[in-house]
Amino acid sequence: MKIIIIGGGNMGLTYARAFINSHVISPSQLIILEKDKKEHLEQLRMLNLAQIHTDPAIIKEADLIILAVKPQDALSLFDDIAGHVEVNQVILSIMAGIKIQTIREKLKTEKIIRAMPNLPSQIGFGMTAFAATEAVSRFEQGAIQNLLATTGKTLSLENEDLIDAVTAISGSGPAYVYYFMDSMIQAAAEMGLKLPEAELLVKQTFFGALSLYQQNSLDCKEWIKKVASKGGTTEAAIRHFEQSDLNGIIKKGTIAALQRARELGQ
Repeated sequence: MKIIIIGGGNMGLTYARAFINSHVISPSQLIILEKDKKEHLEQLRMLNLAQIHTDPAIIKEADLIILAVKPQDALSLFDDIAGHVEVNQVILSIMAGIKIQTIREKLKTEKIIRAMPNLPSQIGFGMTAFAATEAVSRFEQGAIQNLLATTGKTLSLENEDLIDAVTAISGSGPAYVYYFMDSMIQAAAEMGLKLPEAELLVKQTFFGALSLYQQNSLDCKEWIKKVASKGGTTEAAIRHFEQSDLNGIIKKGTIAALQRARELGQ
C-alpha cells in the first residue's frame, strides 16, 4: 500500500511516525504533501519519515489519501487536489467537522472514511472513531483500521452522525480531564501544598485511578462506593458535587461541544 498524507502538521506527522514506527509501511511507501514553504519542507525532509512533495499530481500514485489539514483549509485543499483523485483511491479524512457528503461532492469520489482522533494519538494512546461509505470494501476498512490502531484504540461507527458525539466526548475529552486536574492542583496549592507537590499528587492520582479502572471490571459508580466510606471525606466531596449538580454541568458542557461540532459541519 502506498499512502499520501496531505498536511505535514501535528496530526499528519503523528500518523507518519506511527505508521513507520509500527513497521506497517516503509518510508518508501509514504508521501507527505505539503505547501511550498522552504523552511518547513526542509524540517520534514530531515525527519526521514517519508518522501516530501509539493505537487498535487503526486496524489495519483497513492492507494490511500489522508486529509490531515485544518478544517478551515478544507475548501482550498479541495480546489488543489480535485482533479487528481481517482475513483479507486480511498480517502481518509481527519478534518473535524467536514462531512463525508462534502468530501464526496468536492472530490467526486465515493471511497471515503471520516475519522476523529484525539490528542493522545501523538503518543500511541489515542482514541479514534471512524465511519465509512458503502463503497469502501471490508478489506479496505480493515486495512485502514489497522493503520489507525497504530495510534491507539479504534471504534468503527455505522452512522457518520455519531462522529459529532465522538468529537464532544473523546475529541475534546482530554481538555476536560486537564481542566479537572488543574482545578484539583489549584485546590491543593490553596490548602498549603507546594505546586510541584500538588502536581505530583494529582498526576499520580489520575494515573492510578485510570489504571485500576482498566484492570478491573467494576464501573465508575462501583469504584466511587469503594473509595467513599460512610461519613468519610470522599462522601463529603461527592455530596457537595451532587448538590452543585456537577454531573449536570459536565453533561451540559459536552452538549455544548456537540452543538458546536454540528455547527462546524454545516
